[in-house]
Amino acid sequence: MSFDDRLVEITGERHGVAIDMVYARAGNLTGRPIYAAARCLLRREAEVCLRRAVELAGLAGLGLKLLDAYRPASAQALLWKCVPDQRYVADTRVGSNHSRGTALDLTLVDGDGTELDMGTGFDAMVDLSHHFHPDVPPGAQRNRLWLLGIMTQAGFEPIDDEWWHYQLPAARSFPMLEDDRVTCPPG
Repeated sequence: MSFDDRLVEITGERHGVAIDMVYARAGNLTGRPIYAAARCLLRREAEVCLRRAVELAGLAGLGLKLLDAYRPASAQALLWKCVPDQRYVADTRVGSNHSRGTALDLTLVDGDGTELDMGTGFDAMVDLSHHFHPDVPPGAQRNRLWLLGIMTQAGFEPIDDEWWHYQLPAARSFPMLEDDRVTCPPG
């Protein structure tokens, strides 16, 4: 088994996060698993920022739930085939920051592990998912702002169209990575 040692495995126990790798099960926008196993990996630089984000969320009695992290290029191609819209899925010719190990998708949870209302679900490919959309109810907008503040203070940056997506600054300057700990299922 070979893997890229620039990627660190994120676990709930070691990192103090909840993990639900959405693309490892059928309940995602493709309707089928695109990962053979639910492994959560991030580039070492992003893992350092994640640890800081966990600390900051804890100050408010909140936690983080990770929904996606490193994504192999083959899985990115499956997403692009399903949703060929550059606002929400990176074109495979450019490459995803998830495939660089520099991006993660996440949400906030309360002390009981219940997800906070963010106004839309994860991977809702609609305008309402954009940061600061005027139709997001105040409570959900407040939750988005909490997540935004936590993540940016921890060293990540958002993208405009997805409240759940955060990445390292200059994420595209990092090379694409291939790591066989996250693979697509056969067929």
